[in-house]
Amino acid sequence: MEKNIKLNINEPEKLAIVGKALSSEIRIRILGLLENRYYNINEIAELLQIPSSSAAMHIKVLEEAGLIETEFKAAVRGSMKICRRSVGSIAIRLDEKNNEKAETIPMPIGNFVDYHVEPTCGIVSGTGHIDVEDEPAVFYNPRRTEAKLIWLGNGYLEYRFPNASLKKNVLKSIEVSAEVCSEDHEYNMNWESDITLWINEIEVGTWRSSADFGDRRGRLTPAWWPSQNSQYGMMKVWKIDSQGSYLDGALTSNTSLSAFKLEESEYISVKIGISPDAAKKGGMNLFGDEFGDYPQDIVMRLIYE
Repeated sequence: MEKNIKLNINEPEKLAIVGKALSSEIRIRILGLLENRYYNINEIAELLQIPSSSAAMHIKVLEEAGLIETEFKAAVRGSMKICRRSVGSIAIRLDEKNNEKAETIPMPIGNFVDYHVEPTCGIVSGTGHIDVEDEPAVFYNPRRTEAKLIWLGNGYLEYRFPNASLKKNVLKSIEVSAEVCSEDHEYNMNWESDITLWINEIEVGTWRSSADFGDRRGRLTPAWWPSQNSQYGMMKVWKIDSQGSYLDGALTSNTSLSAFKLEESEYISVKIGISPDAAKKGGMNLFGDEFGDYPQDIVMRLIYE
């Protein structure tokens, strides 16, 4: 299901990326083609009468802006990249006034308080590995708080966010965003995984990642990180309000805010990983603010009435 993007003047980097994507007539026509069906790159090139290399370049710009999503599917010879539009509307607020009362809480990805992981697994900082790979006990290393990329073949990571402000305010909605993808021993553009986020032990939504992305370098990924390894993920946004639970703007269930009892404990538990009953157990990469495409860790946003 297509999501809706809301941007404002205080997000210049995001505005610039989306603006670049929409600045080309060809790219706008590609978005139009993808309104009702999926196409591969060669089909898009043929329909628009442009070289396949040009079509691939335009698709890359649209994907980096979050306007389309791609995945590799098996073909008669090898594989082909299938493209689909992921955005139904874009709203841009140009004035700086924002009457919405909100609190943003960034959580470093290494600040997990509980975990269960199975190989392949590991942790790296911005400058190198934190201990050895494929050893779950490494996740107890005190240097885990320096993590900028964490990967696991199966399992989960749990974080605890403060909720003191909920005692003084009426919560309208809660959002959690993170950059994630599948995990294979090296990057694999055809490697599915069902990645779930839970809040206070209740599932908010599951995203099926199509790949352990590595067909290009991540925009932030350090030069020392090998090119054959995971490079970037997709930014996913889970949300809960009085009507239900959502993933990237699409309703996942009718489980609403009241069911999560967010103010009854001393913290809000956020767990992310692979459910024991997942159909696709393809692991998870979790990107911090110095790896991948987005300069952020896990971010919780609390919107008050």
